[in-house]
Amino acid sequence: MIFKAVGRLRSKGEKAFFTEQIQVYRRLVEVFCEKNGLELKAEEQEGYAAELIDMGVIEDEEGLGELKTFLGADYGRFQEAVNFVIANGSLVEDLVDKLSNAKRRLRQSAAEREGGLSLVDFFCGAGGLSLGFAQEGFRVRLANDIEDVCVQTYKYNHPELPSCKLIQGDIKEILDDIGSYIDRDIDVVVGGPPCQGFSEANRQRVIDEPRNKLYKYFVGAVERIAPKVVVMENVKGMLKVAGQVVEDYERLRIHKGGKVYSYKVDYQILNSQDFGVAQSRERLIYIAVRDDVVREKGISPADIFAGIREECQGGRRYILMDALKDIKPLEAPRIKNQNEIDSPVSGKKIDVNHFEDSENEYLDKINQGRKIPYVFNHKARYCSDVNYEIYRRLEQGDDATNEKVRDIMPYAHRNHCFKDKYYKLYADRPCRTITAHLKMDCHSHIHPYQVRALTPREAARVQSFPDDYLFWGAYLKTYMQIGNAVPVMMARGIARVVRECLERQGE
Repeated sequence: MIFKAVGRLRSKGEKAFFTEQIQVYRRLVEVFCEKNGLELKAEEQEGYAAELIDMGVIEDEEGLGELKTFLGADYGRFQEAVNFVIANGSLVEDLVDKLSNAKRRLRQSAAEREGGLSLVDFFCGAGGLSLGFAQEGFRVRLANDIEDVCVQTYKYNHPELPSCKLIQGDIKEILDDIGSYIDRDIDVVVGGPPCQGFSEANRQRVIDEPRNKLYKYFVGAVERIAPKVVVMENVKGMLKVAGQVVEDYERLRIHKGGKVYSYKVDYQILNSQDFGVAQSRERLIYIAVRDDVVREKGISPADIFAGIREECQGGRRYILMDALKDIKPLEAPRIKNQNEIDSPVSGKKIDVNHFEDSENEYLDKINQGRKIPYVFNHKARYCSDVNYEIYRRLEQGDDATNEKVRDIMPYAHRNHCFKDKYYKLYADRPCRTITAHLKMDCHSHIHPYQVRALTPREAARVQSFPDDYLFWGAYLKTYMQIGNAVPVMMARGIARVVRECLERQGE
């Protein structure tokens, strides 16, 4: 569930996420009132305590005292927001449903009845792969990541998945007890295991390189689950050891239900811009198909890749400006330690979308035709005086070596190493790759027109996340989550072809 009752909070992380959930609830109600010209005011409502119990905030009425103590001065503001929602339920509709354990249980029961092809996502991160597959009708049955903030983001945005099936922890621990998590046949396993030992590729097999143990565990998960199809994504650099990866999959012999299964494997480098993403991002994709599916459906990994290529042909190519249009202009904060503070000038974690009715083909695609009334994570990042001047002087396509900034460039003596440390993006081209390094600094992704770096929301749009996908945690960690994700529309394009192949009548 999304809430753990206040009386059960133990760790510092649990308390931090509980606090953030309370703040998000309050802020959602605030922006609803702002958008609809309403005053956020409500008397104490009958059923207030019952609502908190349904949400999971408290276990019983006695928990109200603990909640007041925990929230302190913020309790009154939260209480007011909850009472407003109770008093205006028909008007508010599903605004805060993702923050209610009871509402999430209803969603999960409905999803279970709907069925659909099943999916397991290891190293799920913030959920880009899962979302793309879910948009094509797949039902996530298990997801796992070791980062608590990624699990929190995934949990909020995927309310259809029971919390007991979203596991924070080491994949190895899941493999040791896989039967307690998966009680059905699985159609597809996806994931992007970190793989680091490329420099050793000429001396030993990648699966045996200690730094690549997570890749080894992913293959082990495939061996235990025996899905019909595997989709594994990784960095382009893994191409150096692609042959070894193919060997690892094709060597598998899985005994299940009195049968022995093996896999056929293929791999290709795919670029996200071919899927209608406003970004040039190359990823190495491996697809493995179980041998009985190859025979019965008459499909192979090569057939799936051919279908993906065919789907991409003739598609609209989008540029960075398609993602940056129709969103509020912002100014970078010039005082340190302002990233977590909401401001009408530098942006807010949750704000009203004043461009909801704008005609924007790219946003229409990433939002699946939905008009989204709010914008999440659109906050400009702090910019020092020196960096502000560098940002201001650079023109689109300029980098750290440009003469315009030579006199103030702090890394001028090491431009052979830091040429791309500063880079102003081209508005009329696909964005350069969004990376997790943005959590360190955003100098490599300077806005083409405004004197600031891309905001997390703009980066998320470039990654084709819908505008209502809320990234949780500290401000800088939102960049990490977004940069590590698979672009949603890229995942959707792969999922569409995989689904069509699995639903094909056998030959």
